[in-house]
Amino acid sequence: MSEYPQVFQLRQTFERPRVADVAAEVDAQLARLSLETKIQPGQSVAITAGSRGIAGVHLIIKAIADHVRSLGAQPFIVPAMGSHAGGTADGQRRLIEAYGITEAFCGCPIRASMETVVVCQAHEGFPVHFDRFAHEADHIVVCGRVKPHTSFAGDVESGLMKMMLIGLGKHHGAKIYHRAILDYSFDQIVRSVAREVLGRCRIAAGLAVVENGYDETALIAAVHPEEFERREKELLVLAKKWLPRLPFDRADILLIDELGKDLSGTGIDTNVVGRKFAYHEAGSGEKPEVRYIAVRGLTAKTRGNATGLGLAEFCRSRVLRERDERITRINSCTGGNPCCAMTPLDYETDREILDTVLPLIGLTEPADAKLLWIRNTLQLNEVVCSRAYLEEAQRRADLEILSPLQSLPWDLAGNLPDHVSQWRAGTA
Repeated sequence: MSEYPQVFQLRQTFERPRVADVAAEVDAQLARLSLETKIQPGQSVAITAGSRGIAGVHLIIKAIADHVRSLGAQPFIVPAMGSHAGGTADGQRRLIEAYGITEAFCGCPIRASMETVVVCQAHEGFPVHFDRFAHEADHIVVCGRVKPHTSFAGDVESGLMKMMLIGLGKHHGAKIYHRAILDYSFDQIVRSVAREVLGRCRIAAGLAVVENGYDETALIAAVHPEEFERREKELLVLAKKWLPRLPFDRADILLIDELGKDLSGTGIDTNVVGRKFAYHEAGSGEKPEVRYIAVRGLTAKTRGNATGLGLAEFCRSRVLRERDERITRINSCTGGNPCCAMTPLDYETDREILDTVLPLIGLTEPADAKLLWIRNTLQLNEVVCSRAYLEEAQRRADLEILSPLQSLPWDLAGNLPDHVSQWRAGTA
């Protein structure tokens, strides 16, 4: 390719509510529930820890454990993440430890198992599975982030109710619930199973976390079990409002530095890239419209789980070398999305990817291509954009241009810096 689009860097401005002291807010929120009326001294309390890279999640889990101890009770932590981390107890323990959720830091045991108890049959005729250690506890505190789901739309999507299904259902539960969703609907199965769990499994409280567009804790809410559904609906409205977004509604090529299960259930958040309802194009009325996605790497914390790679058309060959194919297939098939484990066209270098993509964007000349380059779908405050966006960016008050137009910062091998953040404005 003789010519590539010139690029510039910009900064987006998002609404930025923030919790200043996460641990103090967790304690204050839980205090509002007067849990001492339920939890007696000496009783055991299971605390859920999921697989997402929630901002400050280790601080949140420790603060819950500290509050439980202040009641004279005995907390322990349960990895609650369906089939993630290879669907093994050791894998799930290691995953939360990588987030800083360790026995030493939190001051309580981690009890990891893939064993479940069948607590009942759901109204739709399938077994309701529940983590064995959590089921044996006197009480359970469910902790989770509320955000838009990557595949389903409704007034309840990802949050505390889903954590009671997929998270605490472990691999057995996740498999059967995702099968049931295909015959019924996400909305029906979430409500059906959550109703059974709330009625049978000694849920003492929920702690919901909502993040802002800067991957920071925006809100923490402690919730009584009987209020899970109502509060999740309210919090989801805020989560959608605060969700980070790409700065423009159309792109010929989106370069993504890293994909990972710590970032999103589908590795790359479909709500951000506009592929919630279709694998390789935007659904009807969905924004943004991204023609081609190229994934350049995996996060370290995803531990080889490349679920979501099938949403992209292109990737660097190193992604396939870093991928744990077995773990990726288990997770994608358990979630009922085998396409998420499929393999894009791979190339050794970024230059080869662009040399392939740019002739595929119609009559637009390569220099005029609409190219966006991001680190991942959680960190979108700074984005590298091609010249085609410059005029619009100059008009918009929510965008700050950080650099002049310049050439793409190729190295001698034909690659860009591993992370867009490594290219500082004006230094290429």
